[in-house]
Amino acid sequence: MIAAEVDLEHAGSILTNNFLIVLLGALIMIRNRMNRRSFLKSTGLLTVSMVSGCWSSVACKETSKRPNILIILADDLGFSDVGCFGGEINTPHIDSLAKNGMRFTQFYNCARCVPTRQSLLTGLYPQQVDGKHSVTFAEVLRGAGYRTLMAGKWHEYRGLGLPTENGFDRYYGLTDGSCNYFNPGKRRPGEPEPAKDYGQVRAWAIDGKTYRPYTPQDPNWYVTDAFTDYALAYLDEYVGEERPFLLFLSYTAPHHPLQAPEEEIAKYRGKYKMGWDKLREQRWQRMQELGLTAANWQLSARDADAPGWEDVENKDQWDLSMAVYAAMVDRMDQNIGRVLSKIRELGEEENTLVLFLSDNGACAEVNNQTPDIPPGPMESYRTYDVPWANAGDTPFRKFKCWTHEGGICTPLIVKWPKVIEAATINRAPGHVIDLMPTLCEIYGL
Repeated sequence: MIAAEVDLEHAGSILTNNFLIVLLGALIMIRNRMNRRSFLKSTGLLTVSMVSGCWSSVACKETSKRPNILIILADDLGFSDVGCFGGEINTPHIDSLAKNGMRFTQFYNCARCVPTRQSLLTGLYPQQVDGKHSVTFAEVLRGAGYRTLMAGKWHEYRGLGLPTENGFDRYYGLTDGSCNYFNPGKRRPGEPEPAKDYGQVRAWAIDGKTYRPYTPQDPNWYVTDAFTDYALAYLDEYVGEERPFLLFLSYTAPHHPLQAPEEEIAKYRGKYKMGWDKLREQRWQRMQELGLTAANWQLSARDADAPGWEDVENKDQWDLSMAVYAAMVDRMDQNIGRVLSKIRELGEEENTLVLFLSDNGACAEVNNQTPDIPPGPMESYRTYDVPWANAGDTPFRKFKCWTHEGGICTPLIVKWPKVIEAATINRAPGHVIDLMPTLCEIYGL
């Protein structure tokens, strides 16, 4: 379970005794010996009965009083990229979650996109996950009466199928790993050919229908905005329901390719000409000032595959790469602000548990397929490469795919009004595998 310094006076009204967790574990063990769908059919009444019983045993009996859940997952975000973790990128909405919630300094993921999502969704080690023996938190919470919604990147293998086959009532998003941010499908009239990862046509889904290719018709379409648009539409559609909601908002940002609107890039152009060495030093200093670092932490040496900034000739091009990356993070933060504003508008801010984290560390992959087209536009496919990824994971070593701290340590932020004390830092170790059982315990399942 996640260790958190919570206000037990308030939390006690919704926590139930651990017998229910033991019971859930027993059910999962039985399920491991049965066909997945047969299990759900045979235990459906028991699940409803269990949930009903647990909520009758706590002070908060009304369905409408159960907290909503918003899980926001960034893709390939470095440990120190956002402001409240020492970054210089403008992330006021993410920072507001930290100001009013708790930051974790030793929370871990599975170093890559797919395994992290598998563990997060199921509470299992990735090797254990498959379509027959896995229950997602969406299935569990929907059985408990939650409206389950998802927008964004799915990227699941091992026979799990689409989100709507795994407990989500509604879904819009990318079922593959990455895509063109301006147009993941075919070229639209009057526009350049959208760059793709070695020509791959990515699959999308809307609810239970898959699209390959998926070509949005709006010329101003941008994937980060689109995921948010659907998330907001879902919240509006189900406003007024007695049941609480679970919203899993899984962005692709800032995963490559480096693509962002010109007006966002312009805000950061020239700000990275000091180089990655200086950037790492500045972030490390801010992290210490924020109280995030422990006494035994130190700034790691520059990665062996990253040259010294003084040895780089094309500094303007390197500055542009990091400016586009920062613009992608900035745009994601703006969209997170839209969602938080909607929840506030609906009067649900005080009754919503929010979690923000990354699926792995910064990505050091070198995948520059358009060397003659600079990063930023639709027709470009570029990465920001080892040196900037090294800065993104300040103060740690290595990156995504590595099991060093730079690959597996995620900037987790949790906000839960009246339960979690504001502006706190938690140094207890945790892992994405803990989220499923933690949600079960919090909600008495």
